Amino acid sequence: MATQPRSSRASLCLSAFAFALIVCFSQPAHAQTFQVIYSFPGGPTGSNPDAGLTMDRAGHFYGTAGFGGSSSCYYECGVVFEISNQGQGWVLNVVYSFVPNSNTNPESRAIIGPDGSLYSTTYLGGASGYGTVFNLQPPAHATASALTSWTDTILYGFAGGSDGTYPISADVVFDSAGNIYGTTPTGGDSNNGTVYELSPSNGGWAEKVLYSFPGQPDGASPTSGVILDPGGNLYGVTYLGGALNLGAIYELSPHGDTWTETVLHSFIGGVQGCFPFGGLTFDAHGNLIGTTGGGCLAGGASVFMLSPAGDQWTFSGLYPLGQNADPEAELTFDSSGNLYGTTVQGGAYDYGTVFRLSPSNGGWTYTDLHDFTNGSDGANPHSNVLIDANGNLFGTTNGGGLNGYCPGGSCGTIWEITP
Repeated sequence: MATQPRSSRASLCLSAFAFALIVCFSQPAHAQTFQVIYSFPGGPTGSNPDAGLTMDRAGHFYGTAGFGGSSSCYYECGVVFEISNQGQGWVLNVVYSFVPNSNTNPESRAIIGPDGSLYSTTYLGGASGYGTVFNLQPPAHATASALTSWTDTILYGFAGGSDGTYPISADVVFDSAGNIYGTTPTGGDSNNGTVYELSPSNGGWAEKVLYSFPGQPDGASPTSGVILDPGGNLYGVTYLGGALNLGAIYELSPHGDTWTETVLHSFIGGVQGCFPFGGLTFDAHGNLIGTTGGGCLAGGASVFMLSPAGDQWTFSGLYPLGQNADPEAELTFDSSGNLYGTTVQGGAYDYGTVFRLSPSNGGWTYTDLHDFTNGSDGANPHSNVLIDANGNLFGTTNGGGLNGYCPGGSCGTIWEITP
């Protein structure tokens, strides 16, 4: 389906998803204010963030940038940063700058673990160079001058074989027992990616591959992480694999010490979409909500829902995002049931968007909150949308912003949209 034109008036669009006809309205944003709260200059403070932000209880935000950092890395190792509003404006501090011959290039979010410290992955580094899962601990008595003294501990370095390789944008997640779960898009028995578990063991961490994807007609290449339900089952998507090699949605269920994988849905292209890159989100009713990419010639990118019905799952389309939209992050619900997301491309200038979907009369109303211009506002957001207690939206862009010393010349931004 072609991308819907944007107008100051609401426009009606009809789209067939699966076997349902959905009526949807596209509306302009009202009263939202967009601002850039930080523009990355490159160099020591980092550049080109791929992932979104995480907020702690004090209202501080943490994030990762895949480039920039230590001068000994020629500004290309990446950083973990903190940004907070100091009353007179937003201040960014680098809490850790990655160094050569260790772990480098973080591309997933920094997650706050049960102990209050930060956990994430790096695309490269570790003993074998295939990426790591790491933990950052703050100093025992943190002060403003000690923000760069956090301690980096590699919990696991991928060996480059059956254990998985090159974790990219997949966030890690904890279960109630403190185990960590994540994915790698490559490696495993068939080099089609893995789902892994890290468990505390003898003062360290032990990795266990829960599932190694064999490829079509099963899943292949999980580019996003997993989410857990109350029963301890894991859910995720694979970018490839499935019946037509257009991607799949899967479930992993624990049975004692083993896990059983089930393909819940194989994407078939067209109006159903294909190539899901971003992760899944649960709604209030236990349905799985996700997005497909923009590579399907007949349908383009879309938002979908997978609903449990006894032992079966029912797929339905919620909204078509257009041929060029290409969302790459999971969606975020607010307390009113609205969905927020970003697209890497599309929008009025084809540099990506921030959007909202609101439930309305059995369908969804689309609101365009911002179209990125590749100017000072940023370009190509790969991040999810974070919502604070006041309903403000936050995220990052990989490009745009100030020109600086970073790949492509533009180094990315952190943005805020206030209601």
